Amino acid sequence: MKILQHKFVETIPDKVEEGILYISIEYCTAIHKCVCGCGNEVVTPLSPTDWKLTFNGETVSLSPSIGNWSFKCQSHYWITYNKISHARKWDREEIDYGREKDNNRKKRFFSKRKKNDKGKPKEE
Repeated sequence: MKILQHKFVETIPDKVEEGILYISIEYCTAIHKCVCGCGNEVVTPLSPTDWKLTFNGETVSLSPSIGNWSFKCQSHYWITYNKISHARKWDREEIDYGREKDNNRKKRFFSKRKKNDKGKPKEE
């Protein structure tokens, strides 16, 4: 089983090394080289509508799974306790459905946020 090391950084380095998951809490993002070996850089934004990072003091996990649908490799995997678990590839219909579901979830989240922000005094 392949293992990624993790490194907490303020900013993402210019050269992203293979086998390292760089995590910037300040910029709410993580980045690593695709685990299939294609060399593409995989960016996972950390937010309520994107990926969730869990750090247990020793290892990190990202959820949900990482589906690199825009890459030629279309790799699909989980990062759990620094370990890579490969998932099955999705077909075009599954990818389109997943993207639509993600977009709808984001719309609902930001729509609720807008409603909750109405009537609150603006911070200066």
